[in-house]
Amino acid sequence: MNEPLITSPTRRQFLKTTVAASALAGVKIPFVHAAEDNTTRVVLVGCGGRGTGAAANALSVTGPPVELVAMADVFPAKLDKSYKSLSTQHADKVKVPEDQRYIGFDGYKKAMDHLKKGDIAIFTTPLAFRWVHFGYAIEKGLNVFMEKPLVADGVSAKKMYALAEEADKKNLKVGVGLMSRHSTPMRELSKRIQDGEIGDIILMRGYRMSPPIGSAFSEKWPGLTEKTADTPSELLWQISRFHSFLWASGGCYADFYIHHIDHCCWMKNAWPIKAQAVGGRHYRKGPEGEYVDQNFDSYGVEYTFADGTKFMMDGRCMIGAAAIYSSYAHGTKGLAVISKSGDIGTPSMIFKGQNMDKSNMLWESTDKSVPYQNEWDDLMSAIRTDTPYNEVKRGVDASVATGLGRMAAHTGQELTWDDFLNSDFAMAPDADKFTMDSPAPVRCDKDGKYPVPEPGIVKKYEYEPQKNA
Repeated sequence: MNEPLITSPTRRQFLKTTVAASALAGVKIPFVHAAEDNTTRVVLVGCGGRGTGAAANALSVTGPPVELVAMADVFPAKLDKSYKSLSTQHADKVKVPEDQRYIGFDGYKKAMDHLKKGDIAIFTTPLAFRWVHFGYAIEKGLNVFMEKPLVADGVSAKKMYALAEEADKKNLKVGVGLMSRHSTPMRELSKRIQDGEIGDIILMRGYRMSPPIGSAFSEKWPGLTEKTADTPSELLWQISRFHSFLWASGGCYADFYIHHIDHCCWMKNAWPIKAQAVGGRHYRKGPEGEYVDQNFDSYGVEYTFADGTKFMMDGRCMIGAAAIYSSYAHGTKGLAVISKSGDIGTPSMIFKGQNMDKSNMLWESTDKSVPYQNEWDDLMSAIRTDTPYNEVKRGVDASVATGLGRMAAHTGQELTWDDFLNSDFAMAPDADKFTMDSPAPVRCDKDGKYPVPEPGIVKKYEYEPQKNA
């Protein structure tokens, strides 16, 4: 993994040292920063809560200055709220005049056009746009930070794998928001597991149980019954409720559970080869009527690795049910707590045997650093020291593993990694052509309902129907 942030010298100090060492004349001077004035410039594409948080982390990196110079979104209110929040937190680092705040689907280009090669673009829109924005960043020679998940279908996965290779050819640095990989306790735990402290892993378990969060549950599109000047189009409404729609986010299974899937596979140092699953919809009434999103309320997925090891991932979004957030690795010698919130204490522990009694504890992490900031420190260190750094392939792998579990639950079939990756079905193939007047990729019927998965009835991957009859 990457070393902690190294504070680079200023350009003047660097050149002075280089001149003094005249015997090295002709040796290539490595890249130091993005811009001649020693400032790294950043733009934010997607100004919701996660985007605002990512930008704040970027502006909090120590060392040479970092400035936010442009922002883009399709919702003026979200952009305004994000701008005000960031301006309050980092008044001296937010240099975004009104004419550099862009509204519309082409805003990502206008924002990135303010950057020079080596600066950074942040992508925190719904995942359907990830390949669109990443491709333009590579064309511009920009470093990138993008949020997870990266893809919801195999077609987009292959596009992102290819773009990752293009980024490497240009020596671009790319971070992906799977912040567990930047958790110091989890890094230490991964090393201990690879060193054999719990023996061979024979089972892993992950639990992400919560009430409905984000936009996982949605009632009917308001434009179905009453359209006013303030009513969003069906496309814009779906983007604002992106957790509810499979094309935009992969649904709650992808967006909420990918961290568990990623860090458990990290501990195993492998990706699953197949999955089978169960899941369903239960209580579908909201304050104003029936929920019409495309999610299941509960998921139970069994992943299988090449050596036969199993990983059980359970997810639930239900009001009143117990809230659980934890993950575990069981080995032939002992048990590792990968993550846990609740009664036992600090995440990442190792126990002798399979019981989590305090008397059996062999190791417990103590580091309290924040992974969200760590991932930015690591990315900026790689940029400033010109160290190879590209997390995209791993981010796509984690997204494919997640999508495979969702697809197995939604079809009621045992499916393989290749079933997901090699399907020619794309959920939002025209995401690069969207305008503010475009139709939504999935349309509601006359009653405001959207197509939902039908396990055992619709058995192929193309179960994600894009239009109602």
